[in-house]
Amino acid sequence: MTDATLDPLDHHLAEALAALGGTRDPDAMDRPVREGSSLVGQRAYELFECQIGSRHLDHTARWLRATHGKGFYTIGSAGHEGNAAVAAATRPTDPALLHYRSGGFYLSRAQQVGREAAREDVMLGICAAKSEPIAGGRHKVFGHADLAILPQTSTIASHLPRAVGVAFAIDRGKKLGVPSPWPIDAIAITSFGDASANHSTATGAINTACHCAHQLLPLPLLFVCEDNGLGISVATPSGWIRAAYGAREHLRYFAADGSDLAEAYEVSLAAAEHVRQTRRPAFLHLRTVRFLGHAGSDAEVTYRSPAEIRADYARDPILQTARLLVEARVATGPELAERYAKERAEVRALALAASREAQLTTADEVMAPLAPRDDARIAEAVAEVPTEEARARVHDKLPEHEGPLTLSLAINRALADAIAGDPRVLVFGEDVGRKGGVYGLTKGLLKKAGAGRVFDTLLDEQSILGLALGSAVSGFLPIPEIQYLAYLHNAEDQLRGEAATLRYFSNGQYVNPMLVRIAGYGYQKGFGGHFHNDDSVAVLRDIPGIVIASPSRPDDAAAMMRTCLATAREHGSVCVYLEPIALYHTRDLHTDGDGGWLAPYAAPAAWREVHVPLGRARLYASTGTPVLTMVTSGNGLFLSLRVQARLAKEGLFVDVIDLRWLAPLPIDDVLAHAARTGRVLCVDETRRTGGIAETVMAALIDRGYEGRLARVASKDSFIPLGDAARTVLLDEPTVEAAARALARR
Repeated sequence: MTDATLDPLDHHLAEALAALGGTRDPDAMDRPVREGSSLVGQRAYELFECQIGSRHLDHTARWLRATHGKGFYTIGSAGHEGNAAVAAATRPTDPALLHYRSGGFYLSRAQQVGREAAREDVMLGICAAKSEPIAGGRHKVFGHADLAILPQTSTIASHLPRAVGVAFAIDRGKKLGVPSPWPIDAIAITSFGDASANHSTATGAINTACHCAHQLLPLPLLFVCEDNGLGISVATPSGWIRAAYGAREHLRYFAADGSDLAEAYEVSLAAAEHVRQTRRPAFLHLRTVRFLGHAGSDAEVTYRSPAEIRADYARDPILQTARLLVEARVATGPELAERYAKERAEVRALALAASREAQLTTADEVMAPLAPRDDARIAEAVAEVPTEEARARVHDKLPEHEGPLTLSLAINRALADAIAGDPRVLVFGEDVGRKGGVYGLTKGLLKKAGAGRVFDTLLDEQSILGLALGSAVSGFLPIPEIQYLAYLHNAEDQLRGEAATLRYFSNGQYVNPMLVRIAGYGYQKGFGGHFHNDDSVAVLRDIPGIVIASPSRPDDAAAMMRTCLATAREHGSVCVYLEPIALYHTRDLHTDGDGGWLAPYAAPAAWREVHVPLGRARLYASTGTPVLTMVTSGNGLFLSLRVQARLAKEGLFVDVIDLRWLAPLPIDDVLAHAARTGRVLCVDETRRTGGIAETVMAALIDRGYEGRLARVASKDSFIPLGDAARTVLLDEPTVEAAARALARR
């Protein structure tokens, strides 16, 4: 092999290792590498092997790309190999949610459990091979079910809210007796970069951890900030991380030089032990260096001089570990250089083998983990009912004996039954506990279930969803509430980038079953404005694999909640449950006192019979021969049924279909009923652009529908305060006029 094949950093390190010299003492393997250190020579040498393995994975990824046109991922861990010490100082059963520069940590943890194929794991990911053991070729992530490493995209610290949730769930599960994949004394570990430490997601997660600690709630989480001083090309101000996090109350601060293996190991041991014993969060500030730019496509020389880049070579953690080993007489420089060269050859051979592995070649293969669901299995799960004793504890009076209920009461009773039927269910969010929800939907649940299972959170939607994500992957079945649909938008990445992707990036090995309740849509009277009347659901509808329920009627609401929870339990699905605020307390449909929007609550013996399968619509058939089919959902159902009744009095009969599910969309049901009339009017309370009608109409056309088609929708506007809201929201006269016009065509 000639020097021409080596990156300058690789070449420099090979020469520097050989030049270290020294003599070897066989007894040094059992002695501390430094006076006062608990790191012995043998363990230090093993960690050196992890470090050079990680480094050569980085070099080889770029070599493979440059010389063979293979490989798809070149963001590396070069300079961060000190994180191998963090893995060594923690337990392989401690759940870890890692930064994308965690090669050293991954190899070190694999070494702890004797997994010899760890380098192959990483290289298969770089080559997008479907035999890669965590994501199956879908993405390059650090993760493995046998290593308690959850696969994370880790961009902008998006995994930190989940990490808080994992830590929260460890002790909460122990308290409630809920089986957990983690030992009862486990701690959670999460790593991130210094630039990401400034992102609102990171600051919110750290704040939530401190918020819990302030209340003396156990939160055993070790935050590991790997500070290389750069966010791609932007320098982090010197001393900023210490200034921001070095004196935070309720967050013990530890700092170490990540290039000094012995120091990093000792400080990591101390930090981990502090978290494990106190069950409180800690912040480990690991000073590192970044080599090879941000990624292979990053031309570092455009913002750093060659002299600056080369000056960092002296801080190379591998070179520093080698000096430590030579000074401790564990090995000589030439021996370490030889081992380094051997590692290069081995990793290159692994890379060539990985590049020949099969990749995903069909859409079905790629999408296989997204939403595997068995309708029969879900129906069986829906029919599983709580014991009479459990139901008696959560209901003052059994809801099936209460008579017809409003939508809000039906949801409340269904939540109570969920709590009674499954000890894993947690209900939480802003104001859901003592107040019982802004609209009373969780009223009484705290008193009946206790603060361990129903509780208030701080006001931060990212953290609410993070608690759900972390507790869900830790054995719970969370039901978080987002108080208003408009509030979801600042936290939507927790659903899109974290919740929905976990099954995908782990090939189904990790799931986060959950039901996210969101109060939304428009038409509130006397209370409104954009943040309390939001009709934009487009942000949810294009997230692959999630379930979106949109119940309008009380009986559907209870049944659909049971369907969602069964789907989450049986298949690990992420379910979003959109609740129309304006219909919460509605009682009448056509005239005052008619009770047309009330419905009885089904007794458990009837749950199978009233089960609402995923992706099935509900038909409100006309009383005569229909000439038109109206397709709608949410508040649109209320509008459409009122129009249906008025038109029927004139002998103009229309069918109304309530979609009920926005994902999976019940297009088969819609198509079947549309064919009956040959005329379809989509009545869409959401915005004209990006609204539900767009999807329904496109789906009908895709499926070969050739009848007449029209739509009415709300305006492309935010919803203003007061009576002005009626100027932009879809109204009954508009629906009626469109129905008449289409019926006559």
